[in-house]
Amino acid sequence: MANTYKMTIAGLERELPICPVSDKLDIAAFVMFSDVEVTVASAAELLKKCPDFDIILTAESKGIPLAFEMARQSGKSYVVARKSIKLYMSEPVEVEVKSITTANVQKLYLAAEKAELLRGKKVLIVDDVISTGESLKALETLTQAAGGNIAAEAAVLAEGDAADRDDIIFLEKLPLFFK
Repeated sequence: MANTYKMTIAGLERELPICPVSDKLDIAAFVMFSDVEVTVASAAELLKKCPDFDIILTAESKGIPLAFEMARQSGKSYVVARKSIKLYMSEPVEVEVKSITTANVQKLYLAAEKAELLRGKKVLIVDDVISTGESLKALETLTQAAGGNIAAEAAVLAEGDAADRDDIIFLEKLPLFFK
C-alpha cells in the first residue's frame, strides 16, 4: 500500500498520497478533482469564513472546482486565470508564477474581458492549497493589473509555513514531510 497522510477536510476524512518533490521533501497530494463531497463541503466552510466579495478569481486548474462551487453556493461569478493564451482571449494580461508542484516557471493569463469583470470589484482569490504563496502573488498581480481590490485570499489547505500566515483564510493545515 502506498504511503498516505490521513486528515479531516471540512469534516470529511481523506487519505492523501505522499509524493516526492525532491530528495529532501515529500508532500501530501490534495486533489479536489472528482471529489465532489470534499469540494461542496470545503466551499461551504470557506464561505462561512470569507468576508464580503463581488467575484472569485482562481488559477487554472486545481482551484477551478472550488471556485465554481463557491460561486454556485454564493450566487456570485468566478474567473479563471489561464495557463496559456487561448484563441478567444483578447489582449491578455500576463504574470509569471513558480509553484512547488510545478517544475518550471509558468505564466497566468487573463483576457481583457475577464480582467474587466474584476475592475473596481472586491475579489476573493481562492485555490485548493496555499504553500509557497507564489500562485497567490501571481493572482494578486493579475487582480491589481485589472483594477480589482482583493477582499481576501482563501484555500482549503495551508501547507508548511503558509499555515502560520495570518493574512489567508484556510480550513486545515497540511504538513510538509522532510526526509
